[in-house]
Amino acid sequence: VGHCHPDIVKAAHEQNQLLNTNSRYLHDNLVDYAERLSKTLPEKLCIFYFLNSGSEANDLALRLARQYTKHEDVIVLDHAYHGHLTSLIDISPYKFRNLEGQKEWVHVAPVPDTYRGLYREDHEDPVTAYADEVKNIIEHAQKRGRKIAAFFVESLPSVGGQIIPPAGYFQKVAEHVHKAGGVFIADEIQVGFGRVGKHFWAFQLQGEDFIPDIVTMGKPIGNGHPLACVATTKEIAEAFAATGVEYFNTFGGNPVSCAIGLAVLDVIEKEHLQAHATEVGNFLMKTLKEQQIKHPIIGDVRGCGLFIGVDLIKDQAE
Repeated sequence: VGHCHPDIVKAAHEQNQLLNTNSRYLHDNLVDYAERLSKTLPEKLCIFYFLNSGSEANDLALRLARQYTKHEDVIVLDHAYHGHLTSLIDISPYKFRNLEGQKEWVHVAPVPDTYRGLYREDHEDPVTAYADEVKNIIEHAQKRGRKIAAFFVESLPSVGGQIIPPAGYFQKVAEHVHKAGGVFIADEIQVGFGRVGKHFWAFQLQGEDFIPDIVTMGKPIGNGHPLACVATTKEIAEAFAATGVEYFNTFGGNPVSCAIGLAVLDVIEKEHLQAHATEVGNFLMKTLKEQQIKHPIIGDVRGCGLFIGVDLIKDQAE
């Protein structure tokens, strides 16, 4: 919503003057914020955990998935990055390939990239082909006695090259993952909060019939203030609470963070930032495509709203 947005600065300042505590002390801001966020999401995603960073959110999502499924293994996309904690480096091929390598409980699926991936635009059904790659991974893992806890994916893979997965891919993958007793985790840390323009969440680009089991949020949620969130279903939250080990985060969901979170939602709404992302994004895509005609080095221009990738190449045919 812009650097030092006056509404955000004011919300932080006013709440700081009144009260800022750790979250052992209940405060209306937390409930008000959870209610506001819930209005942007499908109804079944109705339980919210507040944290301080996207990495914390993804780590908690991993814990929720494992506790709910009683399984350990995770499927991720190639080139993925999900955060800087040890647990997340382990599920980030972008990082672990340069560090300790791939753990036995991690399985890497090809990125559903129809431009330079395994199955391209000329393939008769790239959606099914890419989803079948996940199905094959599950079957291969099960033969070795492994059990899938989660498919963990950015709704639009960013570090992997600003990829727009073909619509219907998530539905097919979710079917295979659910059948294996796993859950579907959508990482919206870079791409949520209206960035894609026509939708508030990037996973909604897949269609109204798709709902993840867990959604993680960070980065834009607090406009630079440390704030993050995990949204999930009652069933998953209840399984997590059943351990008797309650979830606690000293500053996650404190009054100041929640006041800022509310102000961010107000600004997005008041200043029509979703429509703005659509309009500016369309203009940028149009002008980039004009450049593509002129310059053979530009192989592909793709995107949605203000999530745009330009693929630079050496050879058009290859």
